Amino acid sequence: MAILHRATLTPTKLELVLPWLDHQPWGGAGEPELIGSYRFDDPEGEVGVEALLIRRGDAVLHVPLTYRAAPIEGADEHLIGTLHHSVLGERWVYEAAGDPVGRGCYARALAGQQEQAVFEVYDGDAMVEVRDPTIRLALESDPADDPDVRLANVVGDITGAQRLVASWDSGSGVVAAAGPAAAYVHTTSPIGLTVDVTNVAEALEALDEPEART
Repeated sequence: MAILHRATLTPTKLELVLPWLDHQPWGGAGEPELIGSYRFDDPEGEVGVEALLIRRGDAVLHVPLTYRAAPIEGADEHLIGTLHHSVLGERWVYEAAGDPVGRGCYARALAGQQEQAVFEVYDGDAMVEVRDPTIRLALESDPADDPDVRLANVVGDITGAQRLVASWDSGSGVVAAAGPAAAYVHTTSPIGLTVDVTNVAEALEALDEPEART
Protein backbone atom coordinates (compact mmCIF):
# COMPACT_ATOMS: atom_id res chain seq x y z
CA MET A 1 0.00 0.00 0.00
CA ALA A 2 1.29 3.49 -0.88
CA ILE A 3 0.64 5.98 1.91
CA LEU A 4 -0.50 9.38 0.65
CA HIS A 5 -0.83 12.34 2.98
CA ARG A 6 -3.30 15.15 2.59
CA ALA A 7 -0.64 17.78 2.12
CA THR A 8 0.46 20.81 0.15
CA LEU A 9 3.37 20.40 -2.27
CA THR A 10 5.49 23.41 -3.22
CA PRO A 11 6.02 23.39 -6.14
CA THR A 12 3.46 20.89 -7.39
CA LYS A 13 4.78 17.78 -9.11
CA LEU A 14 3.75 19.09 -12.51
CA GLU A 15 5.39 22.47 -11.84
CA LEU A 16 8.56 20.65 -10.78
CA VAL A 17 8.90 18.34 -13.78
CA LEU A 18 7.82 20.77 -16.51
CA PRO A 19 11.13 22.74 -16.70
CA TRP A 20 12.99 19.42 -16.69
CA LEU A 21 10.81 18.09 -19.52
CA ASP A 22 11.57 21.22 -21.54
CA HIS A 23 15.23 20.14 -21.57
CA GLN A 24 14.57 16.56 -22.67
CA PRO A 25 14.65 15.77 -26.42
CA TRP A 26 11.48 13.70 -25.99
CA GLY A 27 9.75 16.20 -23.65
CA GLY A 28 7.41 17.70 -26.23
CA ALA A 29 6.00 21.22 -26.20
CA GLY A 30 2.84 23.00 -25.19
CA GLU A 31 0.61 22.87 -22.14
CA PRO A 32 0.89 19.63 -20.15
CA GLU A 33 -2.11 17.62 -18.98
CA LEU A 34 -1.64 15.20 -16.09
CA ILE A 35 -3.49 11.99 -17.01
CA GLY A 36 -2.73 10.19 -13.78
CA SER A 37 -0.10 8.20 -11.92
CA TYR A 38 0.79 4.83 -10.48
CA ARG A 39 3.06 3.85 -7.61
CA PHE A 40 5.18 1.02 -6.30
CA ASP A 41 6.05 0.39 -2.65
CA ASP A 42 9.67 0.54 -1.55
CA PRO A 43 10.16 -2.70 0.43
CA GLU A 44 12.08 -0.69 3.04
CA GLY A 45 9.35 1.94 3.30
CA GLU A 46 11.77 4.84 2.87
CA VAL A 47 11.51 5.98 -0.76
CA GLY A 48 8.41 7.05 -2.67
CA VAL A 49 8.20 5.55 -6.18
CA GLU A 50 5.66 7.10 -8.55
CA ALA A 51 5.28 7.50 -12.31
CA LEU A 52 3.33 10.37 -13.86
CA LEU A 53 1.65 10.09 -17.25
CA ILE A 54 1.52 13.51 -18.88
CA ARG A 55 -0.12 14.34 -22.18
CA ARG A 56 1.80 16.99 -24.10
CA GLY A 57 0.98 17.61 -27.72
CA ASP A 58 0.34 14.30 -29.46
CA ALA A 59 2.43 12.24 -27.05
CA VAL A 60 1.80 10.73 -23.63
CA LEU A 61 4.99 11.13 -21.60
CA HIS A 62 6.02 8.65 -18.93
CA VAL A 63 7.88 10.26 -16.03
CA PRO A 64 8.95 7.73 -13.35
CA LEU A 65 10.11 9.47 -10.16
CA THR A 66 11.46 8.69 -6.73
CA TYR A 67 11.01 10.87 -3.66
CA ARG A 68 13.67 10.86 -0.97
CA ALA A 69 14.22 12.53 2.40
CA ALA A 70 17.90 13.13 1.57
CA PRO A 71 19.96 13.35 -1.64
CA ILE A 72 21.65 10.33 -3.21
CA GLU A 73 25.42 10.73 -3.21
CA GLY A 74 26.80 10.83 -6.76
CA ALA A 75 23.40 10.96 -8.49
CA ASP A 76 23.15 14.66 -9.34
CA GLU A 77 22.66 13.90 -13.03
CA HIS A 78 19.38 12.18 -12.16
CA LEU A 79 18.11 14.87 -9.77
CA ILE A 80 15.04 16.64 -11.14
CA GLY A 81 14.68 19.04 -8.23
CA THR A 82 13.34 19.44 -4.72
CA LEU A 83 9.90 20.17 -3.35
CA HIS A 84 8.47 20.92 0.06
CA HIS A 85 5.88 18.51 1.43
CA SER A 86 3.81 20.09 4.20
CA VAL A 87 3.81 16.80 6.18
CA LEU A 88 7.10 15.13 5.25
CA GLY A 89 9.27 18.21 4.70
CA GLU A 90 11.91 18.62 2.01
CA ARG A 91 11.92 15.91 -0.67
CA TRP A 92 14.59 15.24 -3.30
CA VAL A 93 13.01 14.09 -6.55
CA TYR A 94 14.98 11.82 -8.90
CA GLU A 95 14.47 10.02 -12.18
CA ALA A 96 13.48 6.51 -11.09
CA ALA A 97 15.80 5.05 -13.75
CA GLY A 98 18.74 6.62 -11.89
CA ASP A 99 17.68 5.47 -8.42
CA PRO A 100 18.45 1.88 -7.34
CA VAL A 101 15.18 1.69 -5.38
CA GLY A 102 13.18 2.76 -8.43
CA ARG A 103 15.03 0.35 -10.74
CA GLY A 104 14.46 -2.46 -8.27
CA CYS A 105 10.71 -1.86 -8.22
CA TYR A 106 10.49 -2.03 -12.01
CA ALA A 107 12.69 -5.14 -12.17
CA ARG A 108 10.45 -6.91 -9.66
CA ALA A 109 7.29 -5.76 -11.46
CA LEU A 110 8.61 -7.10 -14.77
CA ALA A 111 9.46 -10.35 -12.98
CA GLY A 112 5.88 -10.65 -11.69
CA GLN A 113 7.18 -10.24 -8.13
CA GLN A 114 5.76 -6.84 -7.21
CA GLU A 115 2.29 -5.38 -7.62
CA GLN A 116 1.51 -1.73 -8.19
CA ALA A 117 0.46 -0.05 -4.97
CA VAL A 118 -3.06 0.80 -3.86
CA PHE A 119 -3.26 4.30 -2.41
CA GLU A 120 -4.04 4.73 1.30
CA VAL A 121 -4.84 8.38 2.04
CA TYR A 122 -4.04 9.72 5.51
CA ASP A 123 -5.15 12.89 7.26
CA GLY A 124 -2.67 13.22 10.07
CA ASP A 125 -2.40 9.77 11.66
CA ALA A 126 -5.82 8.58 10.49
CA MET A 127 -6.46 6.71 7.24
CA VAL A 128 -9.46 8.34 5.60
CA GLU A 129 -9.63 6.72 2.17
CA VAL A 130 -8.40 3.83 0.03
CA ARG A 131 -8.08 5.10 -3.52
CA ASP A 132 -7.69 3.08 -6.71
CA PRO A 133 -4.80 4.17 -8.94
CA THR A 134 -5.76 6.30 -11.93
CA ILE A 135 -3.35 4.23 -14.06
CA ARG A 136 -3.66 0.45 -14.12
CA LEU A 137 -0.73 -1.87 -14.86
CA ALA A 138 -0.61 -5.32 -16.43
CA LEU A 139 2.33 -7.56 -17.26
CA GLU A 140 2.68 -9.03 -20.74
CA SER A 141 5.38 -11.65 -21.17
CA ASP A 142 7.26 -13.83 -23.65
CA PRO A 143 10.40 -15.87 -22.93
CA ALA A 144 13.37 -13.49 -22.57
CA ASP A 145 17.14 -13.84 -22.99
CA ASP A 146 18.14 -10.33 -21.89
CA PRO A 147 18.05 -9.13 -18.25
CA ASP A 148 18.05 -5.44 -19.29
CA VAL A 149 15.23 -3.36 -17.76
CA ARG A 150 14.19 -0.26 -19.71
CA LEU A 151 11.74 2.53 -18.84
CA ALA A 152 9.83 4.37 -21.54
CA ASN A 153 10.09 8.14 -21.88
CA VAL A 154 7.08 8.24 -24.19
CA VAL A 155 4.37 5.65 -23.61
CA GLY A 156 4.70 2.90 -26.21
CA ASP A 157 8.19 3.85 -27.45
CA ILE A 158 9.83 0.63 -26.20
CA THR A 159 9.11 -3.08 -26.38
CA GLY A 160 10.63 -6.29 -25.12
CA ALA A 161 9.92 -9.90 -24.29
CA GLN A 162 8.42 -8.70 -21.00
CA ARG A 163 6.32 -5.58 -21.06
CA LEU A 164 4.64 -3.54 -18.36
CA VAL A 165 1.54 -1.96 -19.91
CA ALA A 166 -0.23 1.05 -18.43
CA SER A 167 -3.87 1.70 -19.22
CA TRP A 168 -6.24 4.55 -18.45
CA ASP A 169 -9.72 5.54 -19.55
CA SER A 170 -8.69 6.75 -23.00
CA GLY A 171 -5.61 4.73 -23.86
CA SER A 172 -2.83 2.29 -23.02
CA GLY A 173 0.81 1.59 -23.85
CA VAL A 174 4.07 0.02 -22.73
CA VAL A 175 5.89 1.90 -19.96
CA ALA A 176 8.68 -0.58 -19.10
CA ALA A 177 10.22 -3.61 -20.76
CA ALA A 178 12.91 -6.24 -20.40
CA GLY A 179 14.45 -8.72 -22.79
CA PRO A 180 14.66 -8.56 -26.58
CA ALA A 181 11.95 -6.95 -28.66
CA ALA A 182 8.97 -9.19 -29.29
CA ALA A 183 6.61 -9.15 -32.26
CA TYR A 184 3.61 -10.57 -30.43
CA VAL A 185 2.22 -11.28 -26.98
CA HIS A 186 1.99 -14.79 -25.54
CA THR A 187 0.35 -14.10 -22.18
CA THR A 188 -1.12 -11.27 -20.16
CA SER A 189 -1.44 -11.43 -16.40
CA PRO A 190 -2.20 -8.92 -13.64
CA ILE A 191 0.84 -7.62 -11.79
CA GLY A 192 1.80 -10.03 -9.05
CA LEU A 193 1.13 -13.33 -10.84
CA THR A 194 4.11 -15.58 -11.56
CA VAL A 195 5.26 -15.71 -15.19
CA ASP A 196 8.31 -17.10 -17.02
CA VAL A 197 10.90 -14.50 -16.02
CA THR A 198 14.15 -16.38 -15.53
CA ASN A 199 16.32 -13.68 -17.05
CA VAL A 200 14.62 -10.73 -15.35
CA ALA A 201 15.50 -12.53 -12.11
CA GLU A 202 19.13 -12.02 -13.12
CA ALA A 203 18.48 -8.28 -13.11
CA LEU A 204 17.17 -8.57 -9.55
CA GLU A 205 20.36 -10.38 -8.53
CA ALA A 206 22.45 -7.63 -10.16
CA LEU A 207 20.59 -5.00 -8.13
CA ASP A 208 21.69 -6.83 -4.96
CA GLU A 209 25.37 -6.42 -5.83
CA PRO A 210 27.12 -3.93 -3.46
CA GLU A 211 27.96 -1.49 -6.25
CA ALA A 212 24.27 -1.30 -7.24
CA ARG A 213 23.14 -0.17 -3.79
CA THR A 214 23.24 3.33 -2.32
